[in-house]
Order: sequence, then structure tokens, then C-alpha cells
Amino acid sequence: MNNNEIVIGKLILQKLKEKERSVAWLARHVNCDDGNLGRLLKGSQHIHSELLLRISITLEEDFFAYYSEIVKKKTQDSRKT
Repeated sequence: MNNNEIVIGKLILQKLKEKERSVAWLARHVNCDDGNLGRLLKGSQHIHSELLLRISITLEEDFFAYYSEIVKKKTQDSRKT
């Protein structure tokens, strides 16, 4: 992953595996269709912020933090130039 690319679906799937939970389980907890959620997680870099918030709360993982790290790095880099 380069410093601009976050494959958020892959990160969520990794967390599900760690917690020994399925996409269907997550879909029930975030009120989504499991087929749609599964496709979204497997094939997309982008997830709507409201859905990402529900997923973060359900999995007790701040997935927004991955993006915050990029913001911090980019702002630090821009101050150097």
C-alpha cells in the first residue's frame, strides 16, 4: 500500500477474520444486505463514511485512523516544502 492508497475493504475483512466473524454477521449488525456488503468489501477502496462509522463501532476498530495517518503525513510533508 502506498501512502495514498488504502484498501479499506481488505482491512475490514482482515479484522473480521481476526474476530472470527463473517461478512453476514457484520451485515446484520450494520443493517446491510450481506451480498452487497461482501461485494463492497472485496472490490472497493471506498466506503461511505456513515457505513464505515457503523462498521468501526461494530468491530471496535477505528478504520478512519488509517485515513488520518495519511492526512498527518501529507500535512507534515507540505510544511516541509
